[in-house]
Amino acid sequence: MARPRPWEVSDELWALIEPLLPRHERRFRYPGRRRIDDRKTLQGILFVLYTGIQWEFLPQELGFGSGSTCWRRLAEWQQAGVWEQLQRVLLDRLRAADQLDFSRAVVDSSQIQAKRGRGCPKVGPSPVDRGRPGSKHHVITDACGRACQVVCV
Repeated sequence: MARPRPWEVSDELWALIEPLLPRHERRFRYPGRRRIDDRKTLQGILFVLYTGIQWEFLPQELGFGSGSTCWRRLAEWQQAGVWEQLQRVLLDRLRAADQLDFSRAVVDSSQIQAKRGRGCPKVGPSPVDRGRPGSKHHVITDACGRACQVVCV
């Protein structure tokens, strides 16, 4: 049996993700283009993240839609909080199966300096850097390396 590709979403995983995605009703009058299937778009997003290609070079032949469609859908789902909800669902399942191991938790953080003149809403004065602009990223993982919490300040 062929090994599944890393960007392919299994039916079991899709059953967890689909209820978290925002619903879009098609307009009755002037409906415009038919929306690309969310599952195919998610696979396009995972393909770009896995291969590292640029969004604009996402191959149309794979059926994921255009790179700009996948990028817009990623931003839309980020805005709707889909990824935080999905992480919560997956961690709850791991916790219920007693597969989270906090005997050796790891906390790591990094600070990123903001470039001058690049206004970004996520960048603000750092509390430990005497008011210079930047951001801090904190990650907590369990003993198996699964990210349990990610905070960007």
